[in-house]
Amino acid sequence: MEKCFKKHARKLLSQVPIILVLLDLHFEGIEGVEKAESQKHLSRGNQLLNAGQLADALTHFHTAIDKDDRNYQAYYMRATVYLAMGKARSALPDLHQVVKLQPSFVQARLQRGNLFLKMGKFNEAQTDYEAVLAHEDHLEATAKVEEIRPLRRNVNHASKLLEAKDFHGAINLLNQVIESCPWNADYREMRALAFEHLGDLRRAISDLKPTTILKLDNTRAFLRMSILWYNLGDVEQSLDEIRECLKLDPDHSECYAHYKSVKKLFKTLEAAKNKMAQGDWTEAVAKYRKALAQESRIHQLNIEVKLKICECFVKAHNPVEAIKAANDVIALDSSNIPVLLLLSQAHTQNEDYQEAVDDLQRAAQIDENYPGLPEKLKKAQKLLKQSQKRDYYKILGVSRNAGKKDIIKAYRKLAREWHPDNFQDEEEKKRAEKKFIEIASAKEVLSDQEMRRKFDAGVDPLDPEEQQGGGQGFNPFRGGGGGFTFHFGGGRGGSGGFDPFHDEF
Repeated sequence: MEKCFKKHARKLLSQVPIILVLLDLHFEGIEGVEKAESQKHLSRGNQLLNAGQLADALTHFHTAIDKDDRNYQAYYMRATVYLAMGKARSALPDLHQVVKLQPSFVQARLQRGNLFLKMGKFNEAQTDYEAVLAHEDHLEATAKVEEIRPLRRNVNHASKLLEAKDFHGAINLLNQVIESCPWNADYREMRALAFEHLGDLRRAISDLKPTTILKLDNTRAFLRMSILWYNLGDVEQSLDEIRECLKLDPDHSECYAHYKSVKKLFKTLEAAKNKMAQGDWTEAVAKYRKALAQESRIHQLNIEVKLKICECFVKAHNPVEAIKAANDVIALDSSNIPVLLLLSQAHTQNEDYQEAVDDLQRAAQIDENYPGLPEKLKKAQKLLKQSQKRDYYKILGVSRNAGKKDIIKAYRKLAREWHPDNFQDEEEKKRAEKKFIEIASAKEVLSDQEMRRKFDAGVDPLDPEEQQGGGQGFNPFRGGGGGFTFHFGGGRGGSGGFDPFHDEF
């Protein structure tokens, strides 16, 4: 039996070379088919890429690489699609693979060098550009090598200027660096720091925002942005940024501490905003003052909250308190246009029309193109001019927001008091007639919705000079023929006497 086994073994061993050859032929056949399939998908992907169908092209390049993982052309084309889609981070590994499989592929070296340069990786970029130049004279590669040297120098010099607190100088150098290296987070963070020291917090935030994408799990950037938004007085945006920080690291102690204080203040401000929406101005002011008690250190936040307090008083028609609140804001920021607009409204409510115009002219000196300012100034100047002539509200002794019932009531009271029949002396009668005309004119304008609207807009509807086509102002003593006589007894008299308690109502 042992003899038989040895004989069988010798037979199998003698067949091994034949079996290996057959297996080699089999795998070569499979490999050939896979390479052919890979090239087929590569060709189709190129067609779709040329047609601008990036997603479909990407699918075919994926398949081409799956079929043949040594197809460097497929890697290169896939990297090209990634770059076209703005996914440089995905393109870079494919370019690494191309250079590994085909070190002399000049275009891949150039593309990778350009990516390295945008990332601020000067050594790696220079290596790729020099590899290109080792194979051929290349204008772009030559220009890039020459560009790298001053960029290195600017980065080093900017770091020294930051240490020396020359923030303007550092920003000027970093502007040039970031223009060539927009994907480098460190350079953007350096410039953000310089902007922050100069008090330009919004630009600092603009530089930090991209770093949250350029650097994975960049909790520090989210925290810094949250603090900057907080210092700008935008508590809601601050809360959004700090929440992003905690999403990356829920146990981040510094982020969590900041989150708690921001959330507490945000809840108070939201409560105040809700009270304003409900028209509860007293409670809104109370909430805003509570917010000031919670956070009094932040300059811009103080301005924003005090501005809201001023707005509440204006909307509550409390000009005295509104003016006080406006002056609080101006003490913090003398060039704040929104508070000057509110101050102008408060002065108008207080019937201080010259002051209202002065407020708006002061705002125009700061920014004459501020939205809505020219129209507001024009209206305020009309009201001033109007106040220098006749103020129908003052004549009747009613507020500018008085209802029609109050206007009629005030008119009747004054008409009784100043009716010319009440006066015997001729001089007193003439004075009463003049006063009575004013009272009747005021009642006519303010009890008529259209005329009152014109008057509130700064136009006296009874002033012939302000009305197109001329015409005469209202005069209750001017009739179609004869003059009016005045009677309290209810009779009109044979000549058509005027009685405000009958003719007018």
